Amino acid sequence: MSFREKNYSIIKGAVSNELAQFCCDYFLLKEKVADTLFKEKFISPYSHIHGIFGDTQVNNAFACYADLAMETLLVKTLPKVEESTGLKLYPTYSYARVYRRGSLLKRHIDRFSCQISTTLFLGGSKWPIYIDSESNNKEISYDQNGNYIPRNKEGVEINLEQGDMLLYKGSEYEHWRDGLNGDHCVQVFLHYNIQGSTNEITGVGSQVGLKSENNIFDGRPHLGLPVYFKKNQWVN
Repeated sequence: MSFREKNYSIIKGAVSNELAQFCCDYFLLKEKVADTLFKEKFISPYSHIHGIFGDTQVNNAFACYADLAMETLLVKTLPKVEESTGLKLYPTYSYARVYRRGSLLKRHIDRFSCQISTTLFLGGSKWPIYIDSESNNKEISYDQNGNYIPRNKEGVEINLEQGDMLLYKGSEYEHWRDGLNGDHCVQVFLHYNIQGSTNEITGVGSQVGLKSENNIFDGRPHLGLPVYFKKNQWVN
């Protein structure tokens, strides 16, 4: 079955094992450097430019928006993503994490910039991701405080080997990970918009009516820049 039929697909060996391991080792070193810089008060732990320890989705993971190496992967893998999805795409942004033992990724859907999302397994412990590829965001509901209510439907379990990439409609279908049993897992999310599309999602972070051609590079002048350069800010 194709991406259009299943709403997800897997690219085996999207990058070589050697490249994946290089990126894994690089990002683990980046985590170590950031930790030292923060502890020595050389930089602020809230600057985001060097990465952060804990974000709104995973509180015990090191993460970085728009790391330069990961932004390069965003462009390098674009032709394969377009071929697998059958879509013409704009790159938006990358987001990498080092997950640690006990990390879990809550059930969620993403904002418009993650219309077509991918997760690339760079190295460490293998860790399945789940996706509910049948119930789309038209079934989204919120509590009285405006908090997203997960659907808690059973999902498809997907296991990746190093260098494999999962493609899915991140802004439409719930995805999540249960607790990590291994020591660590390094993943990078590479996000894209469909050319000619418009955001119709309400309450999921980005502006309704935003057009994909106005959201190239996630609203930044070019890739590699931190979130502060976005012109299309969203409300969480």
